[in-house]
Amino acid sequence: MPSLSEMLGHERTHCAAFRAAMPARKARPCRVMQFWSWGGWLLGFVTALIGPQGIWACTAAVEAAVHRHLDDQLFFLANRDHDLHGIILAIREEELAHLHHAEEQLKSSGPALNFLRSLISIATDVLIWLSTWGDSSRMTRALKAAKKN
Repeated sequence: MPSLSEMLGHERTHCAAFRAAMPARKARPCRVMQFWSWGGWLLGFVTALIGPQGIWACTAAVEAAVHRHLDDQLFFLANRDHDLHGIILAIREEELAHLHHAEEQLKSSGPALNFLRSLISIATDVLIWLSTWGDSSRMTRALKAAKKN
């Protein structure tokens, strides 16, 4: 699937952009990045067994979860780190394009695919939470509280 190869290229570019931004912020790569790699491979393998619709349902679910996380980061960084905000903004645009493309490829959204998407989206949210050691939850709560004020 040519478009998936292109998306993989984007993901590698995103990873490189984040890694390049880390030293100036005294940050380091996620401690569980290897689990992301293994989980992504396994998830891709299992959804490939379902066929193209499984692959696109998986892609849409992951991209939707990532998009929510990037939106939270953008809101948080808006007045804190303009350079990182710009990096994430550019990445979010590509991630949104991936999401829209995946959704366009889905020919149906029956109960099985909807369940698969929900399950994968929840798993992705959990992995994001684990990868940030809960910081993503604290950030989201702080942002919601700030929006109310």
